[in-house]
Amino acid sequence: MLRIWIKKRITLRGATYQYYNVKEYGNGCIILEPRELSVSKSISSRTLADMDRAVSNFKRGDVSSAIDLSDFSKE
Repeated sequence: MLRIWIKKRITLRGATYQYYNVKEYGNGCIILEPRELSVSKSISSRTLADMDRAVSNFKRGDVSSAIDLSDFSKE
């Protein structure tokens, strides 16, 4: 069952998915397409190069000074 409110809100009972992409056409037709989040299948070569550079800098000792986290103590 689909019900459209005056404020362009939709009530959809028994929905299969939690999120939808909504397209509304001038003739009153509404298309709901499931919005699915996808996990990237691989890490980009640029990200891998950045990680390699960070590890290399760490091994050489080319790092920033320590951060004082005493303000965040659990007391």
